[in-house]
Amino acid sequence: MEFAIIIAVVAVALVFDYTNGFHDAANAIATSVSTRALTPRVALAMAAVMNFVGAFLGQKVAETVSEVISPPTSTHGMVIVMSGLLGAIAWNLVTWYFGLPSSSSHALIGGLVGAALVAGVGVKWQVVLDKVVIPMIASPFVAFSLGFAVMLLIMWIFRRATPSRVNRGFKLAQTISAAAMALGHGLQDAQKTMGVIFLALVAGGYAAAEDGLPVWVIICAASAISLGTWSGGWRIMRTLGRRIIHLDPPRGFAAESVAASVLYTTAYVYEAPISTTHTITSAVMGVGATKRLSAVRWGVARSILVGWVLTFPAAGAAAAGSYLVAHLLLEVML
Repeated sequence: MEFAIIIAVVAVALVFDYTNGFHDAANAIATSVSTRALTPRVALAMAAVMNFVGAFLGQKVAETVSEVISPPTSTHGMVIVMSGLLGAIAWNLVTWYFGLPSSSSHALIGGLVGAALVAGVGVKWQVVLDKVVIPMIASPFVAFSLGFAVMLLIMWIFRRATPSRVNRGFKLAQTISAAAMALGHGLQDAQKTMGVIFLALVAGGYAAAEDGLPVWVIICAASAISLGTWSGGWRIMRTLGRRIIHLDPPRGFAAESVAASVLYTTAYVYEAPISTTHTITSAVMGVGATKRLSAVRWGVARSILVGWVLTFPAAGAAAAGSYLVAHLLLEVML
């Protein structure tokens, strides 16, 4: 029974990773597609490859995710982890349906916390505060501010250049910035799935907390997020690429470069699982505000903000419900 449960948990984790891929595919490529720097299929292929590569560039974020809760080493512990994943998947699908760029990262953390609370097991609140809540609040402000500043710098540097030449140059540059963004997405988001799989392995007694990540976990997580990315995410792509603001190539390059920089910094320096969605969306708003504040469609931004605020508690509630159902089914089966 325990072996069947751990197989099920790993399978659900990889399903979450896949939904993360198609839900967040727009993070890396929406700006490049909307400015016509890249065609959708070329952009998706590049993002899928870079997501796969990025998954192998570190393990610190995965370690942080695996420390959020302390499930017991038992079947019960594995059920808690699975319930957290199911809550995150449910919220990902809801926000994907409505085209809202919400955070898969915060859905996952919210799901794990929600399942742990209803199950009565420990939540490491200091880790949640330091590595999730504070970065969750800070990263959008940092991305917005840097996006605004970098775009002002670009406008000043190229103030005497011909607009058509500038656009052509930045279309080429966007290939690099989009690749950097996709690499950062793999670095951040694939690791989150690795962390939760490792958490399940520890709960099932198949690994010790001090062990390193098994290679097969890294390969499976990298493959799942890449396949999800390749499958698209067109609803959210429209929101990021055009509904917030109509981007030109220089602004697309600035937004992607700033977002990628924030992702790398938080992964390597702070070891924090921040939201790629929050980061790129805030950067897009920041570069858009350099036109004029009214150029940003703040009504759309408000809807996105509502999705951000609701993600943690909504995924937690869905995970709590999943746990109650799974726990009941397990009692019946046993």
